[in-house]
Amino acid sequence: GPMIYKAYLKTEHSDENIEFWLACEAYKKITSQRKRISVARKLFTSYIQPQAPNEINIDSPARKAIIRNIREPTQSCFDEAQRIIYMHMERDSYPRFLESKFYQKLKHSLQTNGNNSMVN
Repeated sequence: GPMIYKAYLKTEHSDENIEFWLACEAYKKITSQRKRISVARKLFTSYIQPQAPNEINIDSPARKAIIRNIREPTQSCFDEAQRIIYMHMERDSYPRFLESKFYQKLKHSLQTNGNNSMVN
């Protein structure tokens, strides 16, 4: 499911949203402060800073808060940006995904496989 959703987002040129969200989930699990600093900087340069290669759509206050905290990043310093991105996906791209051919094929495939396994 998540991989099909990611493939769908790629067709909409918004796969940076799911990539950022997943990267934040991994970031929260980092226990080493040294590694946290390194990964936080990578997240910042990839997704947060203006003109980043995979720049995400977050509001100015969230971006400024990350810029303030990036020197000594905490486990939660990307939480607000992650929440915003989740809302974008939930309200915008995910409903479209549920109507897409990607999802319809997945659903059909699961129904077909499910029916076959019930027969066996």
